[in-house]
Amino acid sequence: MNILGTFAELAQGLGVTLALFALTIVCSIPLGFLGSHVSLGKNKPAKFIYNIYLVVMRGTPLILQVLFMYFGLNLVGVHIGRFESALLSFVLNYTAYFSEIFRGGIQSINRGQYEAASVLGLSKGLTMRRIVIPQVFKIVLPSLGNEVINLVKDTALVSIIALGDLLKIAYSASMREANIMPLVAAAVFYLAINAVVSLVLKKIEKRMNYYRI
Repeated sequence: MNILGTFAELAQGLGVTLALFALTIVCSIPLGFLGSHVSLGKNKPAKFIYNIYLVVMRGTPLILQVLFMYFGLNLVGVHIGRFESALLSFVLNYTAYFSEIFRGGIQSINRGQYEAASVLGLSKGLTMRRIVIPQVFKIVLPSLGNEVINLVKDTALVSIIALGDLLKIAYSASMREANIMPLVAAAVFYLAINAVVSLVLKKIEKRMNYYRI
């Protein structure tokens, strides 16, 4: 078994996995927060369309969405790369879940706080930034954390479209070398990523403890 060569391959696959993970987080959390306002808004046509999107994204398997985004779009003449189609699938899927998490957090804020802010002369934007958002993130952080950890594991689904992520590279190396160690190494990498993510989430939660609900 070529240890150095296999490790280099795994490192390349790890880079793809981390890029997919990071870009999904960066895109889907802000989009989810904006989407929660659509769900809570008064525009009925927008709410209706958005609710259909939520039903589709949350009601179908992510692996099916990945397949559809890559093979389905290419069949109808929309040609996008493996990584781009995987990223689009993940962003659309996780935006839906984050949106519902944020919606629940916003709805948990007592209406009296909005009224008090209005009495104090605070604008809606300032009320949202200074009063609502800090409390919402404090409330939803555990749920967001669970979804972020799930995302690390879900990135392995992109191997279904032959994207060279960590799992795909590890599986190919394991079959080529007739050795289970590449898969063991991949498992260690996934565990390490989740350990780092969990540590970061705990530090964020600790820093937000000043804001008692």
